[in-house]
Amino acid sequence: MKGQHAVRAFGRWLLWILAAGLALQLFFLGRIALMAVIDPQSTAFQRSEAWRIAVNAARGDGNWRWRQQWVDAEQISPHLWRAVVASEDAGFFDHGGVEWAAIEQAWKKNERRQEQAERRAAQSPNRPVRAAKVVGGSTITQQLAKNLLLSGERTLLRKGQELVLSLMLELVLDKRRILAIYLNSVEWGEGVFGAEAAAQRYFNKPASRLSAYEAARLAVMLPSPKFFETRQGSAYLARRAGTIVARMGDVNLP
Repeated sequence: MKGQHAVRAFGRWLLWILAAGLALQLFFLGRIALMAVIDPQSTAFQRSEAWRIAVNAARGDGNWRWRQQWVDAEQISPHLWRAVVASEDAGFFDHGGVEWAAIEQAWKKNERRQEQAERRAAQSPNRPVRAAKVVGGSTITQQLAKNLLLSGERTLLRKGQELVLSLMLELVLDKRRILAIYLNSVEWGEGVFGAEAAAQRYFNKPASRLSAYEAARLAVMLPSPKFFETRQGSAYLARRAGTIVARMGDVNLP
């Protein structure tokens, strides 16, 4: 009897977990559906960054600085649309939100880096060893899913949720809307979010007037915006921007 009672209790507990998980997914789906007609004014990542910057400013560790302004898709230069796709996700308009082959390659690369880190640790047990850098192979849709609704932690559970949200985004929104939300919310420096804020911050002009080269420079910054914010004279930034300009002609916007 006790065994049967334990099994039933476990079954009820499992059903509650599944119901809670389903309710969470329906909540996310509802949030995404609203984005088809309502511009999201902030993302989970932006709110986290705003809190971090505010706390640091209160401690005297830096000043409060925040630039963000949503603009309609038509107010963002087509050059920036093409540059970001060419730099971040060349297959954006063709895939369904997730590049499974890229995820598999990233997984293998992470395994190799972890093995190398373990070998270095074994060879030099008394020396501090840097943790292996994790690469993700994320599409623009995945990056948007993560920034919009998820925390910054790196776990398999969070990655799985990111994949589900990416498929939801692709199911409910068209490609142009996904990219417009991304361009209006992505980070371009310390407290700098969205294309309009980035264009004003680095070129003193609206996002609608960005040239091809300026757009390419902004696109190159995206993987490490805080790093490049303080290195605008970087030779790599200029060289990479030139490469992106050359690729932009291959991007056909919808």
